[in-house]
Amino acid sequence: MTILRVLGSAAGGGFPQWNCNCRNCDGVRRGTVRATPRTQSSIALGDGDQNWIVVNASPDILAQLRSAPALQPARYPRDTGIAGVVLIDAQIDHVTGLLMLREHRQALPVYASTAVLDDLSTAFPLTRMLSYYCGLDTHTLPLDGTAFAVPPLENVALTAVPLESKAPPYSPSRNAHRLGDNIGLRIVNRQSGRHAFYAPGLARIEPHVFKELAEADVVLVDGTCWHDDELIALGFSTKTAADMGHLSQSGPGGMIETLDRLPAVRKVLIHINNTNPILDEESPQRRELEAHGIEVAYDGMEISL
Repeated sequence: MTILRVLGSAAGGGFPQWNCNCRNCDGVRRGTVRATPRTQSSIALGDGDQNWIVVNASPDILAQLRSAPALQPARYPRDTGIAGVVLIDAQIDHVTGLLMLREHRQALPVYASTAVLDDLSTAFPLTRMLSYYCGLDTHTLPLDGTAFAVPPLENVALTAVPLESKAPPYSPSRNAHRLGDNIGLRIVNRQSGRHAFYAPGLARIEPHVFKELAEADVVLVDGTCWHDDELIALGFSTKTAADMGHLSQSGPGGMIETLDRLPAVRKVLIHINNTNPILDEESPQRRELEAHGIEVAYDGMEISL
C-alpha cells in the first residue's frame, strides 16, 4: 500500500498568514469564519513500513513532522522515516525546510530537476550552506518520462512531468522559462497500479498535463486563487494569479472547468492561498466546489493508493 499524506495544504505564508488581516485570516483568528488553519504546501508518500518520501520541504516542516508521528519511527537515538526529499520547484515555500533538516545524520537525499538544482546552488545556495551541516546527496530528475524510485520505496514509482508555471522571483529564470523549472509528479503504486498526479503550481493545462490528469485515480492540483485578480482586488498585489504561475479556479478555462472534463477520479485542490474564499467552509465558493465533486485538501489528509 502507498499512503499519500498531506503535510501542508496552504500556499506560501500558510493560513492564517502572519501579517494578513483579510476576511479569512482575521476571521479564523477571531473564530468568526469557519475555517481550519493550514501549513505550507507539502505531501509525504509512505510504503506502510516506516519509510517516507517528502515532496517539497516547506518552512513549516518541523511542525508538520510533529503532527505526523509515522514519519518519526524512533528506532534509534537519532532517527527519521524520511528516505528522501523530492522538489517540484525551487520556490522558497517548497525548499526552505531543507535548512530545518540540517541535523540529518548523513547527506540528505534530494531529487530535483537540473533547473531547480541550479537555482539552489547559485541564486539561493542551499547546497553550499548545507554542506557545512549534513550536506545534500543530490539526484537529477529525468524529464523524459522515465520513472524513478527513492530507495527503499521501490514500489513507489515517480515520474517528473514538466509543466508551465513560474520559477521563483529570486531566480534569474523567473521570466525565461527553462524545462524543469516546474514539474508535476506522477505517483504510482507498482503493486496496485493506482496512481495520483500532484501539481501544486500549474499555470496552464497543456495537452500532456491534461492527459496526466485524465489518467490518474487521484489528482491534487493548484488551488491557489479563486479569481485571477484576487490579490489585486484586495489591494495586496499588482499581480494576477496567472502572473505568479497559477491557474485560478473560477471562470472560463479555470480549474473547475478543467476538472469537470475528467472522468470519475478523486479531485483535490491543494496549495490554497490565504485569500481564497474556499477556505471558508460555509462560503458559496466552497459549496460550488462540492457541487462539482471537488475536495479541498487539509493538513493531515490521507489518501491510499
